[in-house]
Amino acid sequence: MKLYDYIAERSGESRADGYIDRIQEFCESLGKAPMRGARRDDLKKGLRVLGFERRVAIAFRVTDSQVIVARVLYSGRDLGKAIAKLRA
Repeated sequence: MKLYDYIAERSGESRADGYIDRIQEFCESLGKAPMRGARRDDLKKGLRVLGFERRVAIAFRVTDSQVIVARVLYSGRDLGKAIAKLRA
């Protein structure tokens, strides 16, 4: 995982483990209140984007039965380009 490697190289494996764990817990919590975040239909129909700890953007879709996390982007990555790479 690129994000883990990035954090581990700069701050150590322990900090990277904790950060990735918090992101995973946050993503799992989307199932409890999935309609959070800003709608970004301009990028992809049904897409929502939510910030996490001021450094991460989480892009996801909500279906009738699940929340699908499409991308987790760190610090300034181009959301439009990342979403354009997703399958239709």
